[in-house]
Amino acid sequence: MTFSLVGRCERTGMLGAVVSSSSPAVAARCAWARASVGAAGTQNVTDPTLGNALLDRLAAGDTAADAMTAVIAAAAHVEYRQLTLVDAAGGSAAFSGAHTLGLYSTQTAADCAAAGNLLDDVGVPAAMADAFAHEPEAQLGDRLLAALCAGRDAGGEEGPVRSAGLLVVDAVPWPVTDLRVDWTGGDPIEELQRLWRLWRPQAEDYVTRALDPRSAPRYGVPGDA
Repeated sequence: MTFSLVGRCERTGMLGAVVSSSSPAVAARCAWARASVGAAGTQNVTDPTLGNALLDRLAAGDTAADAMTAVIAAAAHVEYRQLTLVDAAGGSAAFSGAHTLGLYSTQTAADCAAAGNLLDDVGVPAAMADAFAHEPEAQLGDRLLAALCAGRDAGGEEGPVRSAGLLVVDAVPWPVTDLRVDWTGGDPIEELQRLWRLWRPQAEDYVTRALDPRSAPRYGVPGDA
């Protein structure tokens, strides 16, 4: 019911994840990232604890491949899970358990890993990885959304998607972008793109507000978040 990609920007070191699903609020359970550590995806009968488990292994010094091997070995019911991971050096790994739903596949490459289940076409993850790699100098959020659109255009899920999310981390210990479309009867990927166009020009200013509020530009009225 889900297709997603985790990715790293070699130029900036930013890390992030993008995801869409027929299930509600998919990004709340499936997208995980830590600045200077990595980004992880957890999907298919999702166990959200595996996102932090993968990132904890990276933080302890594992590569993406080693972290994936260790978490798979220790996780309960891993045969129902589908996982992706990219580390801060650009290494990537992916896993699909034997009970992954429907038509499924994964794709790993330098700086990204993509996965999908209940797909309309087995080539969806490969199309996402290709789109992510197409413009390596672009902003990471733009690249992640390009990957999500490519997955949709390559067939996406076998049914309609209803939710989507974009998560990006940078040099601060909180997400610099965390945008979610938790449910819509329309196209959540188009709605996510609209939110990104609104958010992108302001994202750095909201970091400045936290670090140095005296120099931060303001939007809206006093007390604005």
